[in-house]
Amino acid sequence: MLRDVVYAEPVGFRPLSLDLYPASVPDAPVVLFVHGGGWRLGGRTTFVPTMPGGDPFVRIASAGLAVASLDYRLSGEARFPAQVDDVAAALAWVRMHATELGVAADRVVLWGESAGATLAALVALHDDPAVREGVRGVVDWYGPSDLIALATAQDALDDLTTREAGWLGHTVGADLARARDASPVSHVRGGAPPFLVAHGADDAAVPASQSVELARALLAVGADAQLTLVPHAGHMWQGEVDREALLDSAIAFCKRVTR
Repeated sequence: MLRDVVYAEPVGFRPLSLDLYPASVPDAPVVLFVHGGGWRLGGRTTFVPTMPGGDPFVRIASAGLAVASLDYRLSGEARFPAQVDDVAAALAWVRMHATELGVAADRVVLWGESAGATLAALVALHDDPAVREGVRGVVDWYGPSDLIALATAQDALDDLTTREAGWLGHTVGADLARARDASPVSHVRGGAPPFLVAHGADDAAVPASQSVELARALLAVGADAQLTLVPHAGHMWQGEVDREALLDSAIAFCKRVTR
């Protein structure tokens, strides 16, 4: 395992690092993992806090998928789109160093949870093909996909205390065009990579309608999109949830799209 590998040094900010968990096979596909935390907290060493037993990163790697879990600038350090740029930089770093790492630069899955899922989707759906090069799929676990719809549903368009406002640097309603640009549903396009979108039906932090909307948009343009709504599950898979099955399903998706 390679720990604390610096993948980018944004001017005026701290160096950004990732941890790499090598796969059990040569020339392995890569999972680029993007942590959650409302864009304002969290780090690369945490997968999903509720996951039971063992190290999920090691488990993914043992299935034949190298894992690069990255840090990015939090909203207290920089505003949107800095975090999207950071994930894109990590993806570019993996491509650049693929040979020495023994991984396949053209077989990458972006896997994010919560705010990290938003970032993963934005990179995978990026307008610049060079940014999204090599991305074969996205695992989107309960990520916000439409900041305007989310703020409207929560009566928070003018609320400066929300996670989304902290990320944007202003209320969602203060600049709808910018909020739209930070929403993955606004970037859905033909030719989008396959998506596995999973969400807890009882998620009170990010309503499941956010994932339903994203999946519908992807299907509307002919993309391969699989939506899983988990009964009785809250945010971060809280509640009586078969987390092992959710992890297994995501691993199987990663292996399928990177064959």
